Amino acid sequence: MSVAPNEHTALQLDFLRMMMTSREGDRREGILLRQSKGWFQVSGMGHETIGAFALHMNEDDWIYPYYRDRGLMLARGLTNYDLALAYFAKRESSSGGRQMPGHYSSHEHNVVSVCTPTGGGLIPAAGTAWGIQLDGKDNVVVATVGDAAMRQGEFFEAWAFAVQENLPLIVVVEDNKYGISTPTDKFMPLNMDGIVARDRVRKIDARHFGNVYREGGEIIAATRRGEGPFLIWADLDRLSSHTSSDDHRVYREQADIDEMMKRDPIVLLRDELISAGALTMEAFDQMQEEIVAQVDADYLKAEKQPDPIAEEYMKYAWGEDRPAQRPPIESGPQTMVESIGRTFEQALSDDPDVIFFGEDIEDPKGGVFGITKGLTDKFPKQVFNSPLAEATIVGVAVGLATYGKKPVFEIQFVDFVTPAWNQLMTNVSTLRWRTFGKQKCNMVLYAPYGAYLPGGSLWHSQSNEGGIAHIPGIKIAIPSTPEDAAGLFWSAVHSDDPCFVLVPKHIFRKRADVQNIEAVPFGKAKVVREGSDVTIVTWGNTLELAHEVAGNLASEASIEIIDLRSIVPCDYETIATSLEKTGRLVVIQEDVRTCGFGQSVIAEVTSRTEIFNTLLAAPQLVTREDVHIGYNPIYEYAALPDIERVTDAVRATLN
Repeated sequence: MSVAPNEHTALQLDFLRMMMTSREGDRREGILLRQSKGWFQVSGMGHETIGAFALHMNEDDWIYPYYRDRGLMLARGLTNYDLALAYFAKRESSSGGRQMPGHYSSHEHNVVSVCTPTGGGLIPAAGTAWGIQLDGKDNVVVATVGDAAMRQGEFFEAWAFAVQENLPLIVVVEDNKYGISTPTDKFMPLNMDGIVARDRVRKIDARHFGNVYREGGEIIAATRRGEGPFLIWADLDRLSSHTSSDDHRVYREQADIDEMMKRDPIVLLRDELISAGALTMEAFDQMQEEIVAQVDADYLKAEKQPDPIAEEYMKYAWGEDRPAQRPPIESGPQTMVESIGRTFEQALSDDPDVIFFGEDIEDPKGGVFGITKGLTDKFPKQVFNSPLAEATIVGVAVGLATYGKKPVFEIQFVDFVTPAWNQLMTNVSTLRWRTFGKQKCNMVLYAPYGAYLPGGSLWHSQSNEGGIAHIPGIKIAIPSTPEDAAGLFWSAVHSDDPCFVLVPKHIFRKRADVQNIEAVPFGKAKVVREGSDVTIVTWGNTLELAHEVAGNLASEASIEIIDLRSIVPCDYETIATSLEKTGRLVVIQEDVRTCGFGQSVIAEVTSRTEIFNTLLAAPQLVTREDVHIGYNPIYEYAALPDIERVTDAVRATLN
């Protein structure tokens, strides 16, 4: 982007005004905080020139900012009043009062909500850039991050994926030399030889607007031409304390602070314009007075706006409730693996925005269990192998979903989900809620799970649904039949929420004669055996135990079996209805006892007076104790629920 000399002067003056507005907003918030009008403030002082990138971006480009990017937000088109609403955590703010100040977002401007865990937006940014590339568009994604966050593993995963796919991604590292109070010079990867390939790194003295504007424009243009990704090393200063909870005078010498203030980008641009005869000190002072008055008016107006409504605390915890549809499978003998494969094929055929991504899922292997076998041959532009990096898998899903695609991504075993835990906790579960419904990442994650298959050991036998269920905002399903697997996946693909489907390995190749194919919504349990004396509630692999015990004890008790099918949301009403008949409850789970979902079921039953009053005996939980599963099958079967333990639990309720 080139401009004539007089136009460039006008551009400089406009940008100077923007930086001054940003700075005055920071100053105003500091005053308000000292007046106890607010709870927290994070400053962008010294980082304002990063806003120059926005001057080269179009409305269809995307920004994943971080919390010092006040100047970038103003340059992108957000107003100072928008930021004032966010400071006061008002209901009309971009987060509805749910995010801290500096955690910017704007659906209208393609600014994706900031998450506090540093670097947490980088893999999603790569996912959005991949979506742009898949669509053949020339848009770019700019993701900003502090220098200390470069040591996060997710930085390297995001960068590796961007380089691997040649994505239209620009990562701007705003190097202010500090991670709170810790100098970052010895930790910063860009200060170490060989950590990041230098041919994609562009270092900019970002204290000068002209540098950022000129070089930033060249880099954005090159990225649009398909020459990205690029990493911009923006050398600048943090002219303030880390946040309002910090005082940098504790760990910085005053002489260092004084010297740093001479490098203030506002002062540098002001003096440059004065030297060029384009500005006088009097005009600058007049501009400052106007900005102070406007910022003051914005904050006075924002302060008077309505606060959040307490009764809305659950609003946007979940998305639109969409009716379930009959899955696209036919009746007849089949396994879960087969019914899931047919469902996936139809989903890919129906919608080109459905994207599959996972380790080894391309043909000829089609995943380690063959779930996606044949799909790449039919849909080569929609089914892709991922690197061996679970945080990349889930983070890319976030970015693709935010962009507008429909990710259906595989974690090879649920045991391996832990590297992606940050993305599950930070983005998957919170994005809709923290943006007051303005942004979302509706996606499907699925993974084989569970034990009862000798040789899995610690790393291929987990059934840790309780841990995932602990994260608000993620629907969780665990099918136990081919028709339920198809139905739950079909509902998940069409859901407005992030869904995690766990496929039980022990039974997913068990052939069943499927006859009654119905829509299967999340949150609707199924009574799979009628009874009148004892209710067994279970899901997944342990359905087999429930059926065997019910048959063995048929002469002693009439046992009703409920397959939950989904645990989030959980169908407590079906459980309550059953207990009105039986008065006795046994819950079977593979997961560990402490904080397993079975404990949640029993806690819910016993805490609801209307259900508790129907009980004739103490509920029983049959579970794996708080222990890992060993490689030798002796260890595995010693730890897992078995026929004897379930039988004892049923008899305990009868006695």
